[in-house]
Amino acid sequence: MRPDPVILAFDTSAAHCAAALLCGDEIVAEKHEDMAKGQAERLFPLLEEVLANANMVWSDLIAIGVGIGPGNFTGIRISVSAARGLALSLGIPAIGVSSLEARAFGAPRPVWSLIDARRDHFYVQQFAESGTNPPSLIAGAEIDSLPGDRIGPEVATHPAPTIARIASERLRSGETIVRPAPLYIRSADAAPPRDPAPMILP
Repeated sequence: MRPDPVILAFDTSAAHCAAALLCGDEIVAEKHEDMAKGQAERLFPLLEEVLANANMVWSDLIAIGVGIGPGNFTGIRISVSAARGLALSLGIPAIGVSSLEARAFGAPRPVWSLIDARRDHFYVQQFAESGTNPPSLIAGAEIDSLPGDRIGPEVATHPAPTIARIASERLRSGETIVRPAPLYIRSADAAPPRDPAPMILP
């Protein structure tokens, strides 16, 4: 194991496949590929590429960070099931980080984090000076009624490096690490996916 703690983070909760490797306090490798589908097939090759770019191997890792949504239902399940499987096989913790928290990371608080949920709705969550309020789904017309500062959905972000940094902070804090679970705020669409999503292990 390397002297500096190494954390691999990844996310497929939106139309992308993204990963980043944090060694100590430095992001030493990162990949972000925009894609509307195909994340299930691309994720593990991309993770291997990120490790190889930093001359590291799976056994160097002390933890996995994973994006848990909200976002694309199938994409969220791909990442979460992969993180659980890796954590189990490597004997290291997997730490779930919400997309809303990742967007708000480092921003002065209190602040609202917003993500486009489509169909004129948005996922929102307020991050107070201490603690957070639960995430929710609101109509686009309600955005102007949110008090205080907002991080809007138009702000471009690459989530994987931030997920890695948040996972690192949680490890350092000594808080109890719970197994990551998908963050679903809105019910799935009525039409089932053509291909079944990966199973989430209990």
